[in-house]
Amino acid sequence: MPYFYRTSGPKDLTTPKDTHITHSSGLNFEQLRQECLKKAILFEDADFPANSSSLFYSEMPQIPIVWKRPGEIVKNPAFIIGGATRIDICQGELGDCWLLAAIASLTLNEKALARVIPQDQSFGPGYAGIFHFQFWQHSEWLDVVIDDRLPTFRDRLIFLHSADHNEFWSALLEKAYAKLYGSYEALKGGSAIEAMEDFTGGVSEIFTTKDSPENFYQILDKALKRGSLVSCSIDIKIATESEARTPFGLIKGHAYTVTGIDQVNFQDKKTELIRIRNPWGQVEWNGSWSDRMAFKDFRVHFDKVEICNLTPDALEENTLHKWEVTVHQGSWVRGSTAGGCRNFLDTFWTNPQIKLSLTEKDDGQEESTFLVALMQKDRRKLKRFGANVLTIGYAIYQCPKKDEHLNKDYFRYHVSQARSKTFINLREVSDRFQLPPGEYILIPSTFEPHQEADFCLRIFSEKKVITQDMDRNVNIDLPKPQKLDPPEQETEEELQFRALFQQVACEEMEVTAKELEYVLNAVLQKKKNIKFTKLSWISCKNIISLMDTNGNGKLEFDEFKVFWNKLKKWTNLFLQFDADKSGTMSSYELRTALKAAGFQLGSHLLQLIVLRYADENLQLGFDDFLNCLVRLENASRVFQALSMKNKDFIHLNINEFINLTMNI
Repeated sequence: MPYFYRTSGPKDLTTPKDTHITHSSGLNFEQLRQECLKKAILFEDADFPANSSSLFYSEMPQIPIVWKRPGEIVKNPAFIIGGATRIDICQGELGDCWLLAAIASLTLNEKALARVIPQDQSFGPGYAGIFHFQFWQHSEWLDVVIDDRLPTFRDRLIFLHSADHNEFWSALLEKAYAKLYGSYEALKGGSAIEAMEDFTGGVSEIFTTKDSPENFYQILDKALKRGSLVSCSIDIKIATESEARTPFGLIKGHAYTVTGIDQVNFQDKKTELIRIRNPWGQVEWNGSWSDRMAFKDFRVHFDKVEICNLTPDALEENTLHKWEVTVHQGSWVRGSTAGGCRNFLDTFWTNPQIKLSLTEKDDGQEESTFLVALMQKDRRKLKRFGANVLTIGYAIYQCPKKDEHLNKDYFRYHVSQARSKTFINLREVSDRFQLPPGEYILIPSTFEPHQEADFCLRIFSEKKVITQDMDRNVNIDLPKPQKLDPPEQETEEELQFRALFQQVACEEMEVTAKELEYVLNAVLQKKKNIKFTKLSWISCKNIISLMDTNGNGKLEFDEFKVFWNKLKKWTNLFLQFDADKSGTMSSYELRTALKAAGFQLGSHLLQLIVLRYADENLQLGFDDFLNCLVRLENASRVFQALSMKNKDFIHLNINEFINLTMNI
């Protein structure tokens, strides 16, 4: 008999406790249900209302849609009849065959199915028009609550439905998944592996059938026996081929579910067979073996196989391992951490950098095995705002013996030790590596620079791997206060300043913020090699706050001389990092410029500074750079003073404190 993994129904009916509540009320499923039962009402989900906003965001329905509860469609609705099986899944008018293929595969794994579809709900006793489903998102499980109003036309479900019109688990699951991503339209087009991961939290592997290993049949057999979810598809070369039918009854660009694999004796030979299912439930393979097909035909006619493994164990091996997992959440932010791939050397180094310490060899091996899975977040949810899936990947470099964010020169002279097979526009890119024990730097990136997205990076390893985000918890080397004794003879420059100072400040030799504004603008506007607009009165108030040692709100001439020395240093830094001599500085150079000034900042704080001071072209003028440095030094000094006086009161680190003050 062909192998397929399914039983009549899950045995463990308990709901996992590690799910996160997602409903805006802050109440969980059971609390919401009891509230409705107490009030004798049916639940109506205000978070996903029964109107067109939950259906489409770019078009209006072409037919009059009526939202109805199952009890208004049939006399005796049931949640599940005879167990949830792959034949309960029939595609409707929505182009989400990828989702249906994943659901069909999910029904083959009892444990995974019970996690996604909690068994504490039905149309029997305790029914209150409310249901819930659980999905994995970026390393955590979410409990998604919905009401049971479904879109219909002439008393028929429009979208996903069961072959048995009295059964509604599949339609309600599709609705919950649509809510997760914002609308039904958000589910149009996709890859089955995406939903498979959302159903399991598993690790994806993608095989091209024509380049697959010789033991590919054994790999698929092992995957199904381990409960992996498996789908397959035929590539399209041009858009018009989508859903085109081949002479053998197969549909191009369409997601199929692999539901079984077996060997049979035929004419004294063993023949390898594979069974696949079309979510449409019609248009079938018309070649040899009918509903089943010969594996050799499968490799000829199908292009891609997607496998979602519930553990990172290699399908090429027989041994099951215990895996450690580390998760890093990060962002690519335009202007600060969205550096693109190594092709863009000037910005590549600004990407997030994760340090990996491979501490042990695999048992009986000279190398350490680990798997890296990089996932971009929420692109489907952001489709309504024009977002597309970005092309992503990563590279792994040997780590030099220093504990800091690597700069551009390092990547100019060093090559990667490993990298993702390709940069590709998929939600997740994952690959398996074997490297000698040691320290490495992993750099996740988009292919093109300046592209923004959040990401989740998962690192699986057989042996313990120590990881460190090189951009978090960075200490700031605070510049020491500058104490200058007046020289015996003032320089020519200082004599000119004294004359200007006397002209503005008269006998007191102290200037207010307004007077300082006049002095600095008079001097700085004479510089031709920097792009400069007038410093504001607020900027000059910040400067006085930084340099005023006696607290009178004015700047004395000796204090001004100390600041002028700072200003000369900062001006030279600005000119040094104005790479193209345009009079402005690229925001990507800001990290290095600030470090040269004594400030080594974490990525989040750097992103905040770029948002505040860079223009739409990601450039900073000198006045922006000066304001940034003054505020940073002011915040650092305040933190230092407070922490010295109130050691038991200050609970923020320096980055957190500056982050707070930069937001004020």
